[in-house]
Amino acid sequence: MGFKLRYFSLVLFFAAISFSTVRAQESKSSSATITVDLKTETGDMSPVWAWFGHDEPNYTYMKDGKKLLSELAALSPTPVHMRVHNLLTTGDGTPALKWGSTNAYTEDAYGKPVYDWHLVDSIFDTYIKRGMKPYAQIGFMPEALSTHPQPYRHHWEPGKNYGEIYTGWAYPPNDYNKWEELIYQWVKHEVARYGKKEVESWYWEVWNEPNIDYWKGTMPEFFKMYDYAAQGARRALPTVKIGGPEIAGGSSSSGMKFLKAFIEHCISGTNYATGKTGSPLDVISFHAKGNPSVVDGHVRMNMAPQIRDIREGFKIVASYSQTKNIPIVIGESDPEGCAACGMATNPSNAYRNGTMYSSYTAATFARKYLLADSLKVNFMGAVSWSFEFEDQPWFYGFRDLATNGVDKPVLNVFRMFGMMKGKRVAVKGSQMFSVKAVADSSVRGSHTDIGALAAKDKRAATVMIWNYHDDDIQDEGSPVTVTINDLPVKAVKLTQYRIDQQHSNSYEVWKKMGSPQKPTAAQISELERAGQLEMMDKPVTVPVKAGQLQTQITLPRQGVALLKLDW
Repeated sequence: MGFKLRYFSLVLFFAAISFSTVRAQESKSSSATITVDLKTETGDMSPVWAWFGHDEPNYTYMKDGKKLLSELAALSPTPVHMRVHNLLTTGDGTPALKWGSTNAYTEDAYGKPVYDWHLVDSIFDTYIKRGMKPYAQIGFMPEALSTHPQPYRHHWEPGKNYGEIYTGWAYPPNDYNKWEELIYQWVKHEVARYGKKEVESWYWEVWNEPNIDYWKGTMPEFFKMYDYAAQGARRALPTVKIGGPEIAGGSSSSGMKFLKAFIEHCISGTNYATGKTGSPLDVISFHAKGNPSVVDGHVRMNMAPQIRDIREGFKIVASYSQTKNIPIVIGESDPEGCAACGMATNPSNAYRNGTMYSSYTAATFARKYLLADSLKVNFMGAVSWSFEFEDQPWFYGFRDLATNGVDKPVLNVFRMFGMMKGKRVAVKGSQMFSVKAVADSSVRGSHTDIGALAAKDKRAATVMIWNYHDDDIQDEGSPVTVTINDLPVKAVKLTQYRIDQQHSNSYEVWKKMGSPQKPTAAQISELERAGQLEMMDKPVTVPVKAGQLQTQITLPRQGVALLKLDW
């Protein structure tokens, strides 16, 4: 049975478990307080969140893919970076789950390379037209270059053995000189197409998760493949910025071992391509994932593994004097590992349609900033491995930002982030869990994590507040008293934006429609409106007394609010 048929037989059951029966009300939490000190700056409100990625590159230039990219570009004050797999994979460009291809490299009957960039151009043109930047992934291995080319094209579906995806594209090259020349020709082509200055502004990274089955070679073979790729890129553009290794699990034993060995190879190892000491390293990347489950009929998240991955990865980079200032990108940073596994086949992924994904995202990004501050690393970006899946069932429970062109609640968290500019400032919360507590045991027990991230600009301040708990259970809401100190004016315009069951939530509107799989044009228009970020009420002018503003909100569990102050 195909996954779409399984969807219709199972999704209603799991949706009922995850979103209806668990709505039994809990006792109201005690009142929480949030205190913001505008005078105490903690760092830049850098857009580390403005990085996204996905497996399927051919969705990029399709109808809903282009629509979503336009929305992502519009929400960020700086260029959004996009990372995708399969940019060198052999095939005809037909998209499928966890698959894509560009046919960039083939060989003729005599073994002579044939380069075809038209699909890569379609992908990168879509970014550049919107002012976005490729976080260009060098991978995977073209069929003609693979040491084990068959089988090559996989036909995996949700519910099948995940190991089926690791085919001929995951193997080392059969000719490292041809591999180096391929990367040279690729970077040379991009410089000719977009100009030296533009390509100099990109970051390139080699491969994906080489410490697991995405790489079917040895660790030394990966280093060799990396060295030849970097040599080809630098030969085409000496100022190109390149790095890696995008390992899976920054706190796993295999991940830590691989990341350390990779850094040491780049610092002092013998370069396989040049014979010299060391390899180019302009960006360091690793991945971090959480681990949800189903407990007592509802989804229970677990952000502890993800926070530990980030903490340990940061520590490793900071431990070498040669790398402590190099930019770090968390190349995939997500609640779990399989974006294309929907809730019908993976019920623990039922968090993805509603506000649980929103509150989790707000709470984890705040901790990423705090970890970077405490460990003094150059944290540049965290890729949310979530995009969209073209022409799939509505609200299937993929880890995506939109479904059939309709934005899901989680996208509105990024809209909130896009409104936060300037400097981050100090925040204290009476019910905000410490980073250590979250890394040790996530957010369990009787209290929810009611926390905040705040920023100030020249004539504005923003405070993002979340009410998060690992257990995806709704309640009536908790009162939160918000105090903002050191305002330089006597009055401000206060606007509250909200993501909860009634606001910025296309999923709840879709369910009230009867969960249609073939919504009418009028219903689609209503869903599109519901997918946008909503204000709670109209903006109000609020007096400031002795530099202090105090206001109270009631924030439901798994809700996110943004308070924007303008003067």
